[in-house]
Amino acid sequence: MTLRAEELPDRVVAVLDRPEKRNAIDQETIDALHTLCGALEAAPRTLILTGSGGVFAAGADIAQLRDRTADDARRGINALAFIRIRELPMPVIAAIDGYALGGGAELAYAADIRIATPALKIGNPETGLGIMAAAGATWRLPEIVGEARASDLLLTGRTLDAEEALQWGLVSSLHPADELMDAAHAIADRIAANDPLATQHTKRALRTPRAQHPAIEFDLQAELFESPEKHRRMTAFLERRTERAQGDEVRKKR
Repeated sequence: MTLRAEELPDRVVAVLDRPEKRNAIDQETIDALHTLCGALEAAPRTLILTGSGGVFAAGADIAQLRDRTADDARRGINALAFIRIRELPMPVIAAIDGYALGGGAELAYAADIRIATPALKIGNPETGLGIMAAAGATWRLPEIVGEARASDLLLTGRTLDAEEALQWGLVSSLHPADELMDAAHAIADRIAANDPLATQHTKRALRTPRAQHPAIEFDLQAELFESPEKHRRMTAFLERRTERAQGDEVRKKR
């Protein structure tokens, strides 16, 4: 088993688990990711992606890549799995320790939120192996860090350390290795406290091409405005505010 999944009521923790290969992404891993996506499409929950053994994923499996043909390239084996990860209804959090290279970096780019440890090493060395980063890096990375920095990283094949990745905005925060998963769960807790449908609609709007804005927001917001959960949450907010105001008045009179 190359992917271990722990299912919780409001989230799934998926661990890349090929420690002997530094969690290199092989066909079995891709198949497992598709199975996981099927479950999360049917029953949306937040996904936390991480790796075992102090490594996120050191890349795609080179032994398998070496034998792939032009037909394999056109099938988009890794790219289609990562697109599916990207398009999951609920947020995806990548908790990255150690190496995230090549296909491992592209899997991380597919997440909505990326956090890491100070041991992070992330980049796309594909051109040094005679191929290109073709599982999302050439279009996702410019969206994350801008075209100039994406060109720097992809055309040189160099690797960023944790501080550079944080400075570039490639990850949003750094945590000691023994606190990484706690930090990921804290983010998932904040997400879980919000309305799931509002979260899903926000993610959908974030992923919608610019040309479709602001119309997409109008349609999604219209659905939320009619939802019972919106009325329940706003009523609770107003009641809490009234209670606080009444409490303040009582304290002033003392």
